[in-house]
Amino acid sequence: MTSNKKIHFEISERKILLKIFDQLAVLLTLYLVSLVFNFDYFRISLTHYSWFIVLALYLHVFGNVFEMYNLQVASNYYQIIKSIILTTSTTVLVYILTPFYTPFLPTNRLQIILFYIAIFTSLLLWRFFYVAFMASHRFVKQSIIVCDNDQLQDILLELQKADPHYRFIAHVSSDGLKPTVQFRNVSSIALNDLEHFVRQNSISEIVVATQNTNNITADLYSQLLKLLENGFIIREYTQLYENITQRIPVHYVSKDFYRYFPFSRNNHNRLYLLVVRVLEVILSLVGLGIMCIIIPFILLGNLFANKGKLFYTQERVGQNGVPFKIYKFRTMVKNAEAHGAVFASTNDVRVTPFGKFLRRTRIDEFPQFINILKGDMAIIGPRPERPVFVEEIAKVMPFYETRHVVKPGLTGWAQVNYSYGDSISDSLMKLQYDLYYIKHRSLYLDINIIIKTISTVVFYRGQ
Repeated sequence: MTSNKKIHFEISERKILLKIFDQLAVLLTLYLVSLVFNFDYFRISLTHYSWFIVLALYLHVFGNVFEMYNLQVASNYYQIIKSIILTTSTTVLVYILTPFYTPFLPTNRLQIILFYIAIFTSLLLWRFFYVAFMASHRFVKQSIIVCDNDQLQDILLELQKADPHYRFIAHVSSDGLKPTVQFRNVSSIALNDLEHFVRQNSISEIVVATQNTNNITADLYSQLLKLLENGFIIREYTQLYENITQRIPVHYVSKDFYRYFPFSRNNHNRLYLLVVRVLEVILSLVGLGIMCIIIPFILLGNLFANKGKLFYTQERVGQNGVPFKIYKFRTMVKNAEAHGAVFASTNDVRVTPFGKFLRRTRIDEFPQFINILKGDMAIIGPRPERPVFVEEIAKVMPFYETRHVVKPGLTGWAQVNYSYGDSISDSLMKLQYDLYYIKHRSLYLDINIIIKTISTVVFYRGQ
């Protein structure tokens, strides 16, 4: 077996690395500041260990809200500066306002400034080091793809968008044909040269992506088995795709879909469902309380830039395909669908100026807490679609109605990872995210979605 000279971290491992070293960098810097300066506000000791636990929790939560652990953001100097400023400012503000769990406010305001500068500087220096040395091309993971020629372009483009540090540098044709199109930096190698190429180029893994098992010839199988016996990693493409993109590749697995899609046990776990339901009722009551407070301001906005009714209802498809009436604040002009139902688009002319504000801030969704209390919807789940669109999309995507095995949600994995969909292709992309949620449903994923939803509202990205 050959050793891999290049360093690479999987997506989840890179995120864990960032989180651990964020905490260590802040802790070390605060310790050094306490030694060099007369810094009494935050002293690290066994008697005050809870101070750092609370600080670490705040950094983790607000770091997620302001996208410090988004790998695309973490690899860009400008975006990481913006993210660190927001995370540090919010963390320090909340930290000093919770004195029951954190140190009491110092009489010397300079202590707060030192506290802020220490956290900001430690995160900035560590993250700049990460961008310069750990997110660079020196740490690209090099792989070989085994697939049919007509699959190659789609596979390369799809994975490069999701993780620019994962690269296929060579292709072995599984259909025995020579490639008709040459792709930049992707070599086409003969089957007999596969083992030599792997050993000479520090290949991390070989990915098999052919859907037609008949194309796995005896020679190809023999070569792959020999590499496997010598310690090289052989992976199936759908596993790789799901791991990198956090989506289910329904467009790829075709009729063999259910072989790759075991439902999460939490879909039928009574304890999990009970905990989720209790939290949904609590959050719904809080949300409806906030809605009652902001209704006067919405009425005022409607008066000038959104004239018409305050609410509107619409039929949507719920769990197990049962239709229900959804409640929303109205954001479109009167008779918006006089010519029939159409997908809402990103810059939909039917949306009023004030309606656009309600959508981008997600305020228009507040009345759906009524649906959640009634049990029609959940806080988290696939967004409910209209029956006419479900019928239309299901004709093109046989697996579309699988998303109805769980309750539709106020927010979901597709909503926090993909922009507004106004076409069948967008619906396919959102379906991949929805099915990923159904497959991996858990409290951890639910919390992750809630944090990402807050980030969407904070950065005014709603549609």
